[in-house]
Amino acid sequence: MASSLDTGSSPSLARPAPDESTSRRVDVVGWPEGKAPTAPQGFVVTKYKGDLKNPRWIYILPNDDVLVSEAKSTWQGLSANRITLLRDKDKDGVAEESHTLLKGLNKPFGMLYADGKLYVANTDSVVRFPFTPGQTKIEAKGEEILKLPAGGYNNHWTRNLFADKDGKHMFVTVGSASNNAEHGMEKEQRRANILRVGLDGRNEEIFAAGLRNPNGLDFEPVTGKLWTVVNERDELGDDLVPDYMTSVEKGGFYGWPYSYFGQNEDPRMKGARPDFVKKAIVPDYALGAHTATLGLAFYRGDAFPKEYRGGAFVGQHGSWNRSRYSGYQVAFIPFKNGKPDGMPQEFLGGFLKNPAEDEAYGRPVAVVEQKDGTLLVSDDSANTIWHVSYKGE
Repeated sequence: MASSLDTGSSPSLARPAPDESTSRRVDVVGWPEGKAPTAPQGFVVTKYKGDLKNPRWIYILPNDDVLVSEAKSTWQGLSANRITLLRDKDKDGVAEESHTLLKGLNKPFGMLYADGKLYVANTDSVVRFPFTPGQTKIEAKGEEILKLPAGGYNNHWTRNLFADKDGKHMFVTVGSASNNAEHGMEKEQRRANILRVGLDGRNEEIFAAGLRNPNGLDFEPVTGKLWTVVNERDELGDDLVPDYMTSVEKGGFYGWPYSYFGQNEDPRMKGARPDFVKKAIVPDYALGAHTATLGLAFYRGDAFPKEYRGGAFVGQHGSWNRSRYSGYQVAFIPFKNGKPDGMPQEFLGGFLKNPAEDEAYGRPVAVVEQKDGTLLVSDDSANTIWHVSYKGE
């Protein structure tokens, strides 16, 4: 759904065209009974669980139970503010059990199990609970270990969690409070960053900065480097700025809000901080303008054909600020020797019902790999989790 010009390792960047920016939103009508996203030949897509309430993120526990955070923006209506536990006992790709594990949260998103505790990223804090895999309900009161700046522009309320390799720290993503710092940089303290903190919430450091709205995180299997996907800024035209995925350098600065895709200065910030523009790192791979790429998972299993092994699946929620829709798919990017190798391929499609009439069946967000090599994909607007398996040609 994205132009080949604004995707890949060496994208052609359009000129800034703020006067040409527009807003175009879909009406999500839901999936008819028996209909599912499309996939390449040999793959089977089934409804793992429906009737959720805006399922945003997915986390797999060590015992294969599936956690789903359910939350949405205030302007979208009442948020469920809960975490639901799903269990597929017979491993047929359909969850037979559903339990409300936690409720009364504040726009939860990221989850992490470590050191006998379940960590949950609310929009304003990281909270942890004593937890043993197999439990279906947490009664204990949570312990707040880290305060976070709350809310944010559009859907920048999301806060993701991801375990560092040392088992003693975690990464926390915090999106910007604005589109391009229009409220002043004083409102952006600790924002547009990937933070790194101890499991006790102490010793916080800014691991990487200038990342407008990072969401998905994963370690690339060959190099072991941390990668993320980032939602870039709006209102510079249909084809600017491309969202991207990139390896993350410790201490690195990726441009926001002063420049985009390296050292291309944002005209709205002209001359503000040439020193920051000069040091901005060029991201590894463009994913198309306004695709709203949120999910990221490198494929490590062997249940899919070999061409998928080591590559990246990304969940593209889809544009709202473009005259022609982009995103609305789960894309696959092949990797070779730890680097992207080729253009994005549509892996799950069919989310747009009728673009001419601004209708969509759903919008994908998170992509996670289960232990058996199958995938789960959250479709927040359709209140559904999809299961993807490979049955052969």
